[in-house]
Amino acid sequence: MRNNLSYLLRKPVSWLAAASPEDDIIISSRIRLARNLNNMPFPVTGEKTCLQNVCRLCLEALNRTEAIADPMEIDYLSLDSLEKQLLLERRLISREFVKDSVESAFVAEKDESVSIMINEEDHLRIQALSPGLHLPELWDKVNQIDDSLSGELDFAFDKKFGYLTASPSNLGTGMCASVMLHLPAMTLAGKMNSVIQGISKLGMSVRGFYGKSTLYTGSLYQISNQSSLGESEEQILFRLNALVRQIIRHEKEARSYFLSQKRDFILDHVGRAYGMLRYCYQISSNEALDSLSALRLGVDLGMFSSVDIEAVNHLFLLVQPAHLIYHAGKDLEKEGRNSERAQIIRETLKDLREKL
Repeated sequence: MRNNLSYLLRKPVSWLAAASPEDDIIISSRIRLARNLNNMPFPVTGEKTCLQNVCRLCLEALNRTEAIADPMEIDYLSLDSLEKQLLLERRLISREFVKDSVESAFVAEKDESVSIMINEEDHLRIQALSPGLHLPELWDKVNQIDDSLSGELDFAFDKKFGYLTASPSNLGTGMCASVMLHLPAMTLAGKMNSVIQGISKLGMSVRGFYGKSTLYTGSLYQISNQSSLGESEEQILFRLNALVRQIIRHEKEARSYFLSQKRDFILDHVGRAYGMLRYCYQISSNEALDSLSALRLGVDLGMFSSVDIEAVNHLFLLVQPAHLIYHAGKDLEKEGRNSERAQIIRETLKDLREKL
């Protein structure tokens, strides 16, 4: 495979590891910074020669500062749509970057903990990912990269408005912090609509697995700050952390309610999902994610001795279209993907069962 992308397929992503006491609810944390070069038009309005110059300046600065210590060997402009989709599924790039990648570049650590997009919506998008709830540590990592690059590049900054960005929501610190949560009990209880409305009133937003405009499939929700103007990075992280703690408490209360008041219902919900995953021969992406969500809940509730959180987390990734196609080694139409997806899930759960 070109660009050594086969390296990615040989290992699970680091941000899906079970790494904290609350990994039954918290999947991962991410911090992303948007930065633009001074006196340069934003990528959406920039001409080809200008964007080429931005790309060159950013890559040279990254090389001089060694901001990425152990980079992947990827020539982003040579990637085809499937290879870009693979990076998207691993949350290394954004949906916008898949579509608009002319005169762009991409660099990332081999362990997938840090990635940088050049000429996405902004000239630079710097992000750090980790499993669990580790916002301060991620901010330290991203801030160090930002500091090193600011010594090499002249970033667009206004004394009143802060860092200037293509989207008004990023104006100010340029930071978007998010936490991905697995909230199956609150979803089953029908509480998420009111929760989402309440979160919005607090100046935060709720998105699906791949960000804005994506569905909340698999009971996976990303909670993030809605704007970054008028607050420091530390204030944003404090508010987000406090909100996430409240949501965790509500999810635990919902799980306790189902176990004590509707035990047969929740056991049946999990059991049916496990049966579907263990024995199906065709399964759609949404159906797989929703069933894996129920299975993950069952693992959290101690219903399985042979299935662990990391195995289920990894399946969340393996059932995605690009991973399926690479696993099969050939192009797959919708029906073929559904069959391949079912086979991977069956084989994974069978192997885990045999290890008892």
